[in-house]
Amino acid sequence: MSNGSRRDASADSLKRVNKRVVSSRNSLSQRVNIPVLIAVVGLMAYGTLIIWTASLSIPEAQFSRHLLGIGLGAVLGILCWRTDFRGLQNMTTVLLVIDIMVIFSPYIPGLSYNAKGMTGWIQIPGIGLTFQPVELAKIITAFFIAGLGAQYNGKIDSVRDYVKLCAMLAIPFGAVLAAGDLGSGLVIFVGGAIVISMSGARREWVLSTIAILIGLVSLLLAADSVVDSLVGRDVLIKQYQMNRLLVFIDPTADTSGAGYNLMQSLIAVGSGGFFGKGIGGATQAAEGFLPEAHTDFVFALMSEEFGFVGALLLLGLYALLIFSAIRIAYKSDSLFLKLTVVGIVGMWTFQIFENIGMCIGLMPITGIPLPFISFGSSSMLMQSAMVGIVQSVWRHRSKAA
Repeated sequence: MSNGSRRDASADSLKRVNKRVVSSRNSLSQRVNIPVLIAVVGLMAYGTLIIWTASLSIPEAQFSRHLLGIGLGAVLGILCWRTDFRGLQNMTTVLLVIDIMVIFSPYIPGLSYNAKGMTGWIQIPGIGLTFQPVELAKIITAFFIAGLGAQYNGKIDSVRDYVKLCAMLAIPFGAVLAAGDLGSGLVIFVGGAIVISMSGARREWVLSTIAILIGLVSLLLAADSVVDSLVGRDVLIKQYQMNRLLVFIDPTADTSGAGYNLMQSLIAVGSGGFFGKGIGGATQAAEGFLPEAHTDFVFALMSEEFGFVGALLLLGLYALLIFSAIRIAYKSDSLFLKLTVVGIVGMWTFQIFENIGMCIGLMPITGIPLPFISFGSSSMLMQSAMVGIVQSVWRHRSKAA
């Protein structure tokens, strides 16, 4: 064989290899949304670093347990990615029943587990692991409301149908409130409300609903003290919840009591400066001034260690995740799957905004974790499941998929 023939054969072989590589890449991008994957891996890696630094000074921040949550979450996410959820569209009644059962499961004798004075966990028999069922209820509610909204094919024609959808959302929302978890209830409410809005509700209906809700909240706050004085105990709003609201209005009103957490969080965020104090340099958390530094106030811990630059990196990863997920919803042929992703994105966005906002005094303090960053296996498992669902929607975005 001449040198020219050898060169031609070599070139043909190289072209075939390149075609196989390109084909493999295209096949992967058809089954997995790469931007979402990059964002989630980046967030989990960042969160792992933050929790590891927290574990150096906070005994409750068990690094091995955090890694276990990520590992189990990865398995659950892959299972969700391989599942086609389109069959759930016509199972709204079943989803609602399961949703209510999950929300109230912590009150079942033999399952209930009390943590920090709250009955919001269950302990799985035989293995001793604890789980917060309301995290699963968020996902079930997203499927439930998306299934109802998809029945209107993108246009809600009557006020009656709109009110019916709102009433259906009020069932899981009210159940979570009755279980004593206002923060998770707000996450479910906001995610479900966004789904209803995107199901074809008219703008004037949505604005009227917002106005009514503001009026009801104002009436509730005004009636709270009167009802409590008549009954002799907290009925409508718990005292600690009212204290958090008052501190949000005036952070300096009680810096040693209800406002202590907020003031310490503001000090931690401010002391981080532009580049932060470095790994292990979060003195507010290390010296015990900042409570719940590895869970509720993990953004303050991160800001003290990595500063403004670290916060920008975190927000950039969240932006990549959210906008990539919105693109997945836009590409999906199934209205049900489209609305499900919208609900998940709404929950992510609210949790991010609320958690970061409360750390810097822009939102009232609640127990809402920061997605993929806060310590907590229940949250990590369900956040991973949400990612798997979003990736599944990408995988089954066309009717022929």
